[in-house]
Amino acid sequence: MSNSTYILDEKLLASGGSRFANYIVDIIVVFCLIFVFGIVMALIANLFGLGGLMYWLGNMSDFEGQILFVAICIFYYSFSEGIFGRSLGKFITGTIVVDENGQKPSFGTIFKRTLCRLIPFDALSFLGSRGWHDSISDTYVVNKKELEREVKLFHEFNLIGNNEVI
Repeated sequence: MSNSTYILDEKLLASGGSRFANYIVDIIVVFCLIFVFGIVMALIANLFGLGGLMYWLGNMSDFEGQILFVAICIFYYSFSEGIFGRSLGKFITGTIVVDENGQKPSFGTIFKRTLCRLIPFDALSFLGSRGWHDSISDTYVVNKKELEREVKLFHEFNLIGNNEVI
């Protein structure tokens, strides 16, 4: 068996259109999660007679709303990309987050990637090539099917000429 390691080919990177679709779908999911959070908290407040919680939910400041948005984003991206390597947007567009070897990144790398999303103007960083949350965390968003085909071909090519052990 060969000791060579697969290195990601830049041609597998997801298109700008796919990345934009990922962003739109994921933002919609985050807003839905915030809505569900509000409903669950209101139900809990009503069930247990927590008037203060109901008051807070109804009178949340802009700053508190932004903190909630950031917390839900961190939860959503860390959970979905940490467990599946993909957010809902990436499932829909057929893309996946990988490291330079085409493997699922560690949870620490995904968490770093998620925190980098909080950098102001990160979304605009895609006007160049790779976004900041990709380049800082050394991750790549690629087409999943194309990656699987490339990795399979790479490993099959490395088997050529190797003696079969029985």
